Amino acid sequence: MLVLRSVTLFLLAAVFEIGGAWLVWQGVRGDGGGGGGRGWIWIGAGVIALGAYGFVATLQPDGEFGRILAAYGGIFVAGSIAWGMVADGYRPDRWDVTGALVCLAGMALIMYAPRSH
Repeated sequence: MLVLRSVTLFLLAAVFEIGGAWLVWQGVRGDGGGGGGRGWIWIGAGVIALGAYGFVATLQPDGEFGRILAAYGGIFVAGSIAWGMVADGYRPDRWDVTGALVCLAGMALIMYAPRSH
């Protein structure tokens, strides 16, 4: 049950961090077509989401900051690719997918490998 809770919190953190960064990106740059960004409301929403990410990370059952943030890196990599696919129509190549899978494997080792405490 702790693994399910942990994975759920990692996914929620990814939505807040990747979504927040995406909102800031949209606020500043917009669609990238040179027309400028969508404005301060998008940027402000992104900043709030990024703050929520920082809070959600503290809810992990494991209390080791370094372990949580290192493991979250794998979620961030895979989640960023998935977000780009859904939100921006990004099409990852086989190396993107392979790299994301390697990151997720690393995340699983860091967080869920048996340890002798």
